[in-house]
Amino acid sequence: MTDRRHAWIDASAGVAGDMLLAALIDAGASRTAVRQAVDAVLPGGVRIADTAVTRAGLRAVKVDVEILAADPPRRTWRTIRRLLGDSRLADPVRTRALAVFARLAEAEAHVHGVPADDVHFHEVGALDAIADVVGICAALDDLAVATVSAGEVALGSGVARTAHGELPVPVPAVAQLARGWRVRGGGPGELATPTGMAAVRTLASDCEDLPPMLVEAVGMGAGTRDRPDRANVVRVVVGRRADAPAAPAGEEAVLIEANVDDLDPRLWPGVLTRLLEGGAADAWLAPIIMKKGRPAHTLSVLCHPDRAAALREVVFGHTSTLGVREQVLRKVPLPRAFVDVAVAGGTVAIKIGHRDGVIVQVMPEFEQVATLAREQGRPERLVLLDAAAAAAAAGLTAGAALPPHARPA
Repeated sequence: MTDRRHAWIDASAGVAGDMLLAALIDAGASRTAVRQAVDAVLPGGVRIADTAVTRAGLRAVKVDVEILAADPPRRTWRTIRRLLGDSRLADPVRTRALAVFARLAEAEAHVHGVPADDVHFHEVGALDAIADVVGICAALDDLAVATVSAGEVALGSGVARTAHGELPVPVPAVAQLARGWRVRGGGPGELATPTGMAAVRTLASDCEDLPPMLVEAVGMGAGTRDRPDRANVVRVVVGRRADAPAAPAGEEAVLIEANVDDLDPRLWPGVLTRLLEGGAADAWLAPIIMKKGRPAHTLSVLCHPDRAAALREVVFGHTSTLGVREQVLRKVPLPRAFVDVAVAGGTVAIKIGHRDGVIVQVMPEFEQVATLAREQGRPERLVLLDAAAAAAAAGLTAGAALPPHARPA
């Protein structure tokens, strides 16, 4: 869908996964789309129902997830990742859901001092929390929401009873997830859950007050308690931002990244080759310095959403990473064309990037340059210079008109 929207999350009374899902359903997300997505991950595992309620006199929607399994297992991030990866979710839904759980796993791992893959989720590992996260991502997709922002989040105060006993509010995972975000106490009790905070921090790119926008829908999602002093709701405002330029023509792309510090460097060329052969639009490495001064690399993979699941498995199968981070981007390529030029007894295709019939970029195809250099026993550097000169002689320069005989890429 090309007509994309923005969603702003009002978490000034707190946020939980079921509240955010309810708000999106109240804003118009298809209940069928949400249930089908959840069933794709947890077939026969849960039943989702929503009802109209009031909170402090305000109408809202309350979502309840009924657990159908007699004894649902506790799950690690590794098993949840596999569960999502093997499901028949639409790729944008899967990508967002994986990103939410990955962020939550990193927070829990930091809090408990264990590797992210080994984190045993309590609230998050429960079937209802998986349903909440998948449902939220499916609802955003159904509403054609491309971008999300959120305001200040109320975290609460006091203590909360958890699987680890009584913990101060905000509980450690929420406090970790809140780093870099604007928050406040907001009242007694646990107002923000780890699932809700992870969803806000992952899906929302900016912490801001309600932005200028053309409002098309408003949804109210209710929490369990009905407090007389404050409406226990999450509010979602959906529409089109008035301060944003029209999105450029382009296509969605997924960026998959991982930081790796323990892979034999001799294996990286093979990893990149497998990713490109597996359908990646591009794959590259960047040297970085990680904690404790350890040298490492960031592996980046850019691909069409349809290829994200398969390429994610390549990364897990051929590197030593314990997790990846993903984000949905908009890829805006220049229109491209090719023109062949004669180069020292051979032919090289010149790739041209153009806009409105005017040449913007000119580059010889390097694989053809390398092949011709091998055939002639010449350095690639010299053949590349010859190809660039031949392109200029043919009028293929930035600012020139695209020649009529150029063939589309």
